Amino acid sequence: MTTTIAWEYYRSLLAVLKHGSLSGAARALGITQPTVGRHIAALEKELGATLFTRSQQGLLPTEVALALRPHAETMEHTAALMARAASSQGQDVAGTVRIAASEVVGVEVLPTILARLRERHPELVIELVLSNKVQDLLRREADIAVRMLRPRQEQLVARKVGDIELGLHAHADYLARHGTPAGLPDLAQHAIIGYDEASPFVRNAGAAFEGFSRDNFAWRSDSDLAQLALIRAGAGIGVCQAGLAARDPALRRVLPQAFALPMETWVTMHADLRGSLRCRATFDALAEGLRDYVASQALT
Repeated sequence: MTTTIAWEYYRSLLAVLKHGSLSGAARALGITQPTVGRHIAALEKELGATLFTRSQQGLLPTEVALALRPHAETMEHTAALMARAASSQGQDVAGTVRIAASEVVGVEVLPTILARLRERHPELVIELVLSNKVQDLLRREADIAVRMLRPRQEQLVARKVGDIELGLHAHADYLARHGTPAGLPDLAQHAIIGYDEASPFVRNAGAAFEGFSRDNFAWRSDSDLAQLALIRAGAGIGVCQAGLAARDPALRRVLPQAFALPMETWVTMHADLRGSLRCRATFDALAEGLRDYVASQALT
C-alpha cells in the first residue's frame, strides 16, 4: 500500500535541517514550534524511522534525515517553481522573477538596471541570488542568470551581451606611495590582491600572466566584492572590471597593454519561460542594460 505523506511534513523537516532546532524552523516557516514538532513526529511515524536525536548542540539529524534532505530540497524547488508559474499568468508583467548573478555584478551593475525595470513594471518582485557558483537553470534554481561563460545546454535561451574586460587596477593613493609598475615583472614588488582557490577561468587566465599566481599574492579572497573593496581601500593592485573602475575617479588602470582579460557575458533562461511576460521583460531589460554597461568600457 502506498502512503501519501503531506508536503508540509517534508517542509518542516527541511527547515529543521537548515536551522538546527524546532524554534528556528518555526520562525523561518512562520508557524508555531508545536506545529513543527507535530510535523516531525508524524513524519517519523509514517516512515517508521527516527529523524533527529537531541544533544547539547540541539537537534542532530540521523542518517535517514540526511538521506531525505536532497529530495526535500527538490520538492521545495518544485513548489517555488509552481508559485512563480502561477504568479506569471495574466496579461500584465507581474509576479516573481529569480535572477542569479555573480556577487560583483549583482551588487555593482544590476541594481540600476533592475530599478529602471521596476519603474516600468511595479508589479514585478525581484529575487537576486548572488554567488560565484553557477546556478542550475535546468533545475530552476533561478529563472534567469547572468553568466560569464557560454551556456551549452540546448534547453536554455541565451543572448550574448558582449565581453566584460578585466584589468589590473589600484587606488591613486597606493600608486603614489609605492609607484606604478612599468611591466609585469614589477608586480613582484607590489601588494597583489588575488584569489584563494582558483576557478578554471582564473587558472587559465593566470597562466598567461607571469607573476600573477597565488603564491605571489599579499591578499587572498575568493570574493570579488572583497577584492574590489581592498582595491578601493588602497591595499594593493588587483583585478577589477574596467567598467566598474571607470566609475571611480580615484582608481587607475595598471599595465593595460600587458594585462587584459575579456569575459564573455551572457543572459540566459530556460526555454520554457519564453512565454512568461515577466521573464521575457526581465530578460530583455538585463540584456539591454548589460550591453550598455559593456559599451561604457570603450570610454575608459
